[in-house]
Amino acid sequence: MRILVTGGAGFIGSHVAETLLRQGHAVAILDELNDYYEPALKRSNLECIGQVGRFEFHQGSLCEPDSVRRFMGRFLPEAVVHLAARAGVRPSLSQPLLYEQVNVQGTIALLEVCRELGIGRFVFASSSSVYGIANQVPFREDDPRLRPISPYAATKLAGEHFCQVYAHLYGISAVCLRFFTVYGPRQRPDLAIRKFTAMIDAGEAIPVFGDGSSGRDYTFVDDIVQGILASLTFPCQFEVFNLGNSHPVTLIDLIAEIEQALGKQARLSHLPEQPGDVPITFADISKARRLLGYDPRTPFTEGIRKFVNWHHLQKELTVRA
Repeated sequence: MRILVTGGAGFIGSHVAETLLRQGHAVAILDELNDYYEPALKRSNLECIGQVGRFEFHQGSLCEPDSVRRFMGRFLPEAVVHLAARAGVRPSLSQPLLYEQVNVQGTIALLEVCRELGIGRFVFASSSSVYGIANQVPFREDDPRLRPISPYAATKLAGEHFCQVYAHLYGISAVCLRFFTVYGPRQRPDLAIRKFTAMIDAGEAIPVFGDGSSGRDYTFVDDIVQGILASLTFPCQFEVFNLGNSHPVTLIDLIAEIEQALGKQARLSHLPEQPGDVPITFADISKARRLLGYDPRTPFTEGIRKFVNWHHLQKELTVRA
């Protein structure tokens, strides 16, 4: 299959692209390489993908639809895995218009190109943040009372709605995947596990917002990739799936696991709760298990150990350089 991965130079996208190449698919990557975090890290991800196999790459923005259309017109994908987005709840609080432009308008522009070129399969990376302060735990895809509490979450929910519209009107088979706190090697440097690991290892105090009881359904990146690939061949007009681990971990327990894997004790800096943060994310994954065969297999302790091993390897490479 010919597959375009938007955001393919990023954390999740680079793992998806590698796996697709290993399976023999033709892969193209569209990525803006913006400065949300250091572009050199994304270029390093592209180098890792290149070690697996050849792929086509286009540096461009979803907000430049003519450029995207020309690239896609040359590659002619059979499916699009749309991972590109402005990420992060907290940054969206200060830049809601940018998030709407990239995450909503950019997704619509991409769907338009798919409609024009007759691309029949669209996989959209949504987020557990769409549930917001949910009344029902664990979170189920059929919960009608979604209550997003950040601009980022609102843009992801809007993206889902546009996928449904294009599926209904234009026959694009669309699957929306609600990711639950993905972690693993190459994780973005602003995310808690990578940030905390680096800070604890360096002896720096880590920020703890609230009382440490907030819970996140941490999901190892290999398990997320498995769900994404399964969705590429799932026959449907439109579906939404949770991709999580279904075992929330509190902030305090997260810190303890990193301490154990590093063999170092954390220094804590207690701070007030942050606007836009939700108290818990907890995926009901029964639908994904039943229909996609989704089966997360990485226990949290093992996933943290794998991440810390990767962290040590990056330190060694930095020293050698």
